[in-house]
Amino acid sequence: MSRPDLIAIEHDDYHAEHVGQTADGKQFFLTTPFVPSSTGGGGGGGGEYIALYLFDTAGNLLEARIDELGQRATLDRAERRRLYEAHLNELGEVTYQRINVAPFALERFGTTFGLVVRPPYDDEDVWAVEMQPGNYMAFFEPWDSGIYDT
Repeated sequence: MSRPDLIAIEHDDYHAEHVGQTADGKQFFLTTPFVPSSTGGGGGGGGEYIALYLFDTAGNLLEARIDELGQRATLDRAERRRLYEAHLNELGEVTYQRINVAPFALERFGTTFGLVVRPPYDDEDVWAVEMQPGNYMAFFEPWDSGIYDT
């Protein structure tokens, strides 16, 4: 078991609904990361985001366009939909298909975003790549399977 250089993400009708290739050959992933709301009553409201990740043909991150939408409790769902559709339209003609991309991590709004590599905690654990924030997609070996856990 080892750290991945690339992971496959198979297009599906769930979290990977908007993955594929643009007309100019770039790979893309449009998604909605989130910081979970605090459940401890401390007033932490979490956060909602829209992220468009663009990759070159080799799977290297070229650009990350991330919109901060605020807390889920006060989220303007119509505005969220408008921004999401605007990012999708920015891509032009696309083909929805499997992508093969390198893990990455970047900081925006005081939060880590990306397909973040998580090393094993101990000898019994395994390598993982987690979609952050929110850890709503987790990838494990074999890295080319295209399959994720939620």
